[in-house]
Amino acid sequence: MADKAEIESRIKEALEMFRPQLQADGGDMEYKGLDDQMRVHLVLTGACGSCPMAVMTLKMGVETYIKDAVPEVTEVVQDFPEGYEPPEYGMEGMGGF
Repeated sequence: MADKAEIESRIKEALEMFRPQLQADGGDMEYKGLDDQMRVHLVLTGACGSCPMAVMTLKMGVETYIKDAVPEVTEVVQDFPEGYEPPEYGMEGMGGF
């Protein structure tokens, strides 16, 4: 298995390749680190930081892309800036789901 520094380098390279997709919608991401369980920690910023679709963007977009580029990664998780309380989104108005 590759060492952590080499894996992080590949992660950062993949994030830079994905970044324009977030920036096109006014968002961005900040790499926070790779933990011992090989989970990538990101903070979504700009429009992505408060978007109700952020989790879907993170899992279906960023995570899929990163795991394809860096198979050692097990998951991509969203961290929040200190003191930030993420909004709670209810299911009302979601077609009865």
